[in-house]
Amino acid sequence: MLERKGIIQFRGKEVTVVGEDIQIGQQAPSFKAHLLDWSNIDLLKLTRGKVRIIASVPSIDTDVCDRETRRFNKEAADLSKDISVIVISTDLPYAQKRWCGAAGIDQVIMVSDHLKVSFGKKYGCLLKEPRVLRRAMFVVDRKYRVTYVDYMKSLSVEPDYASIIEAAQKAL
Repeated sequence: MLERKGIIQFRGKEVTVVGEDIQIGQQAPSFKAHLLDWSNIDLLKLTRGKVRIIASVPSIDTDVCDRETRRFNKEAADLSKDISVIVISTDLPYAQKRWCGAAGIDQVIMVSDHLKVSFGKKYGCLLKEPRVLRRAMFVVDRKYRVTYVDYMKSLSVEPDYASIIEAAQKAL
């Protein structure tokens, strides 16, 4: 598995990014992750027939991830039912479930990449040393083609919500 340095820092120190970056136009790699009930499922198969917005976040227990997930939950309520929003982190499912309940998150699919970091490795999002995911955004169309990619230059930077929503709507 490819490992790269010099891309991003975690708490002021360079860390290793595992995996290659995803490119627009490529087929989205399949990946399994845990839902809040700990079921391990292929998320692209679960959302078959839909456009997917996939938000990779370091931890829902941080301010930026909290804001981002709440924003996507709010946005998802107004999107076409043919668009699924998936938020993925390495937080454990029971921590995600607790947080989602407290935050009223009910429009996005929250999943954990904790056990095997399948998503993190396949999408170039795994930060090896802290074992968290890099903040990144992907839009995958109904035919499993990646139509939008944005890797944040810093973990503290929120994504461009308008561009992501526009890309998902164009992919319908």
